[in-house]
Amino acid sequence: MGLLIRRSFHTAALGSILALTAALVGAGTSVAQPALPPPPTPDVGFPIPDPDPFYEPPPDVAGYAPGDVLKVRQLPASPYFPASEVWEVSFRSTDSQDRPIAANTTYVRPPNHVPDGPVVSYQHIINALGSQCKIANALYTSDPMYKLREAVGLNLALARGWAVALPDHLGPRMAYGAAKLGGQITLDGIRAVQRVPELQATHSKIGLGGYSGGGMATAWAAALAPTYAPELDIVGAAEGGTPMNLVKMGETLGADPHPVFGLAMAAALGLEREYPARVNVTGQLNDEGRRMKQMIGNGCTYEIIALGAGRSAAQMTDNKNFLDDAEVRKVMEENSLELYPGVPTVPIFDWHSPTDVLVPVDSIDTTLRRYCDAGTPVQILLTPAPDHLSPAALGLPQALNWLDARFRGEPAPSTC
Repeated sequence: MGLLIRRSFHTAALGSILALTAALVGAGTSVAQPALPPPPTPDVGFPIPDPDPFYEPPPDVAGYAPGDVLKVRQLPASPYFPASEVWEVSFRSTDSQDRPIAANTTYVRPPNHVPDGPVVSYQHIINALGSQCKIANALYTSDPMYKLREAVGLNLALARGWAVALPDHLGPRMAYGAAKLGGQITLDGIRAVQRVPELQATHSKIGLGGYSGGGMATAWAAALAPTYAPELDIVGAAEGGTPMNLVKMGETLGADPHPVFGLAMAAALGLEREYPARVNVTGQLNDEGRRMKQMIGNGCTYEIIALGAGRSAAQMTDNKNFLDDAEVRKVMEENSLELYPGVPTVPIFDWHSPTDVLVPVDSIDTTLRRYCDAGTPVQILLTPAPDHLSPAALGLPQALNWLDARFRGEPAPSTC
């Protein structure tokens, strides 16, 4: 079912991703625990609001429809995309409680993009809790803590003449883990881009793409589109390394010491932000857990992983049955695509490692099998890598080629 990939593709991109993999995952689960630095003041906000007034929702945000444009501004050229024009679009979306929110997406248009030419909404890996970690902010900082690791692949898309939309799919609360929210924001971001005439995308065909946390928002957008945004002309979704079941991931990352436990705790805190009446993480934390929350509550990916490396939920709470809370488990299930009955009506390209050490592969297999059984064309690419992150670069060239064929209107292949 899988295909082999020539390792010669985009060596520079692969090298950077492999280096990142080594830094984040390491060789195993016996990672030494770094000493936690002194915490900030206990009344620190989560997240600290972005000081840019552009992101403030208007007082009448509830009077707008999902995808309606709230604000638009053109930004300076980003060093990541020096030849392209960049806009920021604020728009009305909907949170996980069906309440109106203001979200944002960054629109990058290359000089060779033609009016109504292809647009890819690419959901970048964010995996963070701090507003400074947003894509819109990372575009203009040289701090390696916030570096856009997927910029090489995005430039490959721009070189084809495609415009790229980069939604901040964690929403204004930086609700990492709220995967369904990410899908809704992605779809509303596409609506918004198509409603701004100067972006020249009113009648564009749309492709979706993303890996890991970004793949989660991408996969949810594809699954939600038939009911949430049926009017969008989405030609296909390329999703890689996608977490399809948060319950299984929580059981894997939370119970025993793990090199990326920080991401599990960050997701728990993100879900608490998005579902405050249903998820009570803070109330179950012991002194060490409260200390960890203070340290990562406004953190970005690398500091979250570094501070959580080798730790476990058992160290953060004295409640040995922390995963048995029925309401918490229900929230996790509601954000698990494996358990969502909806099926995408657009073709799917999925790539992942069959030996992924972070994402439950059986959940990917089960979800894609259900899509196949429902008649959705699914092409699966198994990448020859033992870890989670290196397939991001290994499969990207094929994902872009697959999207290119969809934009040209070619029938989608299937490995079902």
